[in-house]
Amino acid sequence: MQKTHSPVHSPLPRCGGFVKVSLSLAVFLLGGVSRPVTAQWLHHPSPGVPRTADGKPNLSAPVPRASDGKPDLDGIWFIDDTPIGQFGERPLALRYEIPIKDVILTPEGEVLQRQGKVNDFAGALCLPMNIPGLAAAQPFKILSNRREVAILYEVQTTYRQIFIDGREHPKEPNPAWRGYSVGRWDGDALVVDTTGFNARDSILPGRRPHSDALHIIERFRRRDFGHLEIQYTVDDPKIYAKPWTFTQNHHLTPDTELMEYFCNENEKDLKHMVEGNR
Repeated sequence: MQKTHSPVHSPLPRCGGFVKVSLSLAVFLLGGVSRPVTAQWLHHPSPGVPRTADGKPNLSAPVPRASDGKPDLDGIWFIDDTPIGQFGERPLALRYEIPIKDVILTPEGEVLQRQGKVNDFAGALCLPMNIPGLAAAQPFKILSNRREVAILYEVQTTYRQIFIDGREHPKEPNPAWRGYSVGRWDGDALVVDTTGFNARDSILPGRRPHSDALHIIERFRRRDFGHLEIQYTVDDPKIYAKPWTFTQNHHLTPDTELMEYFCNENEKDLKHMVEGNR
């Protein structure tokens, strides 16, 4: 029986500041830790995946390339774990490598960071997650062509569009939760430039604040067939004295598909979360 998301690497799905259990994880929890989580398509191996003699995906095979010679980023990806306790204070922060000393707040940023403990609970209201958080919480699928890259996220069953057709950012954007993304190739790295954010969420790790001046640069680099690196550079001159950078590492998860996941109404966690943090 094939697995979807390995129990070793599958955290409790999060809706912002509180925990929700998706269908795939619920099956795993109810069935006991020794039972694998089963996919919706049990006997449909992913096409084009190189395999070892025993039939397992060969994740160290060479990088696949599109017809134009650029790396093909397509696939379902899931973030690697870092050693527990090494980075940050929260479960999702344990999946980043970030030099905390480089995150220098402005006076306005210091004020917002102190307020963060209260603002963090807005996640219990099922508000949209930020870009780095989406890529850390659950698997995501990349689908691309010559004009755009689409990223489908299992968490919150949502998506992003990254346009690589040469267009510029909107001149007067309507502030958005995840901004407006345009991309270009720099050698074998896809560089994604995102602006036009609202200021209603935070940046993981550490629940860092940001303003509507937030500017995020991502560099997607597929190191080999089964490993993807995403480097984030955060630039927000209102909140941070200088830009700061952190990296996520992801591994390919073939022979499975994304599961449906929703953050629902009838929320009952916020009251207890606030009381527990007084």
